[in-house]
Amino acid sequence: MYNGILGLHSLLRWIILLLLIINLFRSLVNADSPYTDYDKKWNLRLLVFTHINILVGLFQYFAGDKGYAFFTQFGAAVMKDSYMRFWAVEHITGMIIAVILITISRTVAKKDIPALKKNRKLATLYIIALIIILASIPWPFRFEGIPWFRGLY
Repeated sequence: MYNGILGLHSLLRWIILLLLIINLFRSLVNADSPYTDYDKKWNLRLLVFTHINILVGLFQYFAGDKGYAFFTQFGAAVMKDSYMRFWAVEHITGMIIAVILITISRTVAKKDIPALKKNRKLATLYIIALIIILASIPWPFRFEGIPWFRGLY
């Protein structure tokens, strides 16, 4: 079961990255255009997948063998080991901040403000969220033995 949840979490990561890039592209290319219902639907898709993934991630954090388990087993030693610190602190903190930014983007998308201002705000939120997500993902080149698609093999 845990491998299935891990695979879901990994798959959702790729969907979120794709949706984030689509939303960022749309907000940059259509900067002067009115923000349409179609744009709102793309923003909503990003929000929904992001919130589903954070719930799956929180389950993994508290029920899995990494994250919170590192705190309970190793205490202060977690902060001295970069691998354990990443799972116990950095990954979850970065992703929660990114989810907050994406949630704020949904609020901005609903506001009735001029298109250029709205799209600039959205682009800024998307760029910051994308940078944080890219920095918080456990990439294979950052940690040995972590595949591109986790839980699938």
